[in-house]
Amino acid sequence: MILNYTITKNDITKYSSINELLTDRLKFSSNLLSKLIRLQNIKCNNIICDTRNKPIYDSILSIDFGYEEDNSNIVPNNIKLDIVYEDDWLIVLNKPAGIAIHPSLLHYDNSLSNGVRFYFDSINLKKKIRPVNRLDFNTSGLVVFAKCEYIQECLIKQMESHIFKKEYLCIVEGKLSHLSGSINLPIARKDNSIIERVVSPNGKNAITHYEVLKEFNNFSLVKCSLETGRTHQIRVHFSSIGHPLVGDTLYGHASNILDRQALHSYKLEFVHPITNKKRVFVCDLPNALKKIIE
Repeated sequence: MILNYTITKNDITKYSSINELLTDRLKFSSNLLSKLIRLQNIKCNNIICDTRNKPIYDSILSIDFGYEEDNSNIVPNNIKLDIVYEDDWLIVLNKPAGIAIHPSLLHYDNSLSNGVRFYFDSINLKKKIRPVNRLDFNTSGLVVFAKCEYIQECLIKQMESHIFKKEYLCIVEGKLSHLSGSINLPIARKDNSIIERVVSPNGKNAITHYEVLKEFNNFSLVKCSLETGRTHQIRVHFSSIGHPLVGDTLYGHASNILDRQALHSYKLEFVHPITNKKRVFVCDLPNALKKIIE
């Protein structure tokens, strides 16, 4: 797990030290950089380097992320993983509904992170479990786990700058008055609740863009993209305009055809932090949602 970077002519004129290059060009956080320096895991032309030195043209920086980490906070559990993509740096999974991303009091040993820990053990990868994006317990679809903290940091920064893009498919009750548009309503935590959210003038900015893909007698298939990433954003927004998601018992109504909210993370797009190439992953609707449409 080694990142190699060849110092360019532009680097030697722009940066007065390797530290500056790593933090600005390669987007290292100060905490991660300090850890790598302490571990002596940064080399220049295969020699441990003093990162306070000025960059030298055409030299090769090698940053080793292969150090072991304590991941004993996550209990390994042999949960079947639907792996959509994997390389040395990250893994993309298709999460089914009915499983949490993180362990909790209710899901101490049966979350997706427990399954990832078991898988990491099976490939002898001693790294902390780092989900990049998150989905609700009963939302299905694509989730990225980073295999080291550098990848997690890079992808979180891409989320903040809207380079990391997420698209969802959902089935909502009724027919929307417009076939496409944006819901721009602030979202806040509901008073006296640790779970439920509400539209509130005192909430944080929240914007959901949508497009109706197909209409039926009493519901619609909708594609959504998020400009912000508030908790329960899609569920709260569509409920607030009178079109809650089918099966969403928290923000809508129970359904006799679905025992979960009809929400699926079907597409992720980001720039791979190592290759700098755009990656797009698509995951079809699960059978439970396909049956409603069919």
